[in-house]
Amino acid sequence: MQKALSLAVRGGLAVRPNPRVGAVLVKNGKIIASAYHSRYGAAHAEAKVLKKAGPAARGSTLYVNLEPCSSYGKTPPCTDAIIHSGVGRVVIGCGDCHPLNRNRAEKILSRAGIVVTTGILKEEAFALNHDFFVWAEESRPYTTLKLAISLDGKIADSRGRSKWISSKISRRYVHFLRSRSDAILVGLKTVIADDPLLTVRMGYSHTGLKRVVLDSGCGIPVTSRLIRGRNAENTILATTKAAPPEKLKKVIRTGATVLKVPSRKGRVSLKLLFRKLAGEGIMRLLAEGGGETAASLLEEGLVDELHLFIAPIIIGGRDAVPAVGGEGVKSIKEAYGLRDMRVERLGEDIHVQGRLKTGFTN
Repeated sequence: MQKALSLAVRGGLAVRPNPRVGAVLVKNGKIIASAYHSRYGAAHAEAKVLKKAGPAARGSTLYVNLEPCSSYGKTPPCTDAIIHSGVGRVVIGCGDCHPLNRNRAEKILSRAGIVVTTGILKEEAFALNHDFFVWAEESRPYTTLKLAISLDGKIADSRGRSKWISSKISRRYVHFLRSRSDAILVGLKTVIADDPLLTVRMGYSHTGLKRVVLDSGCGIPVTSRLIRGRNAENTILATTKAAPPEKLKKVIRTGATVLKVPSRKGRVSLKLLFRKLAGEGIMRLLAEGGGETAASLLEEGLVDELHLFIAPIIIGGRDAVPAVGGEGVKSIKEAYGLRDMRVERLGEDIHVQGRLKTGFTN
């Protein structure tokens, strides 16, 4: 199963919105074939490994990190291929949360006389495809919140300036996070204050990265670099019916995509926006917005993973921008907690990462 997991990782971004899957065939104590799902639309790992093994697959044991699909999609059900191959036993890491496949494979394979074992390295198997499970089960992107803060919890000074709180090595790690994402989410205040490009640099790349701007009233400057020239092609402006039609026309003429979303408390409804983004194939979202964006995401239970970069500086000032704005929790008992937390040094900074306790779990 460890071999299957290590193979599955190789699928990387190319398999999205499919899950990462690796498969290993074992017979008489030896691996006779191995494979992984390499890109969306291509053969699944199970089909590839069975084809590699050919007649030798009969009587073997198939190890696969995710429950084999049992429904028709771009390819036929893998359960059919497994049954026809003559495999004697199937060992599964974790179940599939997709409604079309959930908990079906074991029943189908068992009825065909195949011995099925499930839950082997279950936690590792679930973690590998956590983003896929959130996307399939909750119809929203797996969302990572990134914050660079001072020791006193500020993300900008009283004038909104934030360059640069974190160190260069921390900023490089953020570009790594961007390279693993399908889209970056920011608020309008961030766009106005920083005029960012939101590209992937510092040794990493991602040509198809989308940039999503929360802008309920379409206040984005037409001179913004996000909607200027070719940059506009990958920019999505999330707005509401409050946006002036004439301003919307100007944004649309740049080539940017405009998504009109119902409002919640005068702002873009994040839950409805996320459903639209998931429908566009955005499975993994990196939120780099300001304190109000962070607060809204937390309040609506939309943060799955947190990356906090703490710089050894104190900004001070009651008007300096806090890491998380909004109304805050009503009591300490309601505070947002982390699980699976890791802490490391990145240059002079402290990097804290973990999963939200309120996030989607297996």
